[in-house]
Amino acid sequence: MTGKVDEALGYEQARDELIEVVRRLEAGGTTLEESLALWERGEELARVCRRWLEGARARLDAALAEEEAAEGTDETE
Repeated sequence: MTGKVDEALGYEQARDELIEVVRRLEAGGTTLEESLALWERGEELARVCRRWLEGARARLDAALAEEEAAEGTDETE
């Protein structure tokens, strides 16, 4: 369960696996070593999700800035 998270992992895949990791941690019944491995995996998955969301935010911001720039150009013509 430990190891590097595949960088090509999609947001939905990472999110779904993260949900499963959290469910398993909350359910208990794992050894300390298993819990630590799950925690580490969850941290890696959370980083993947964060990168996807930051990328989406950057794309939205760029699109909004482009739209505002186009509207500004229309007003000056």
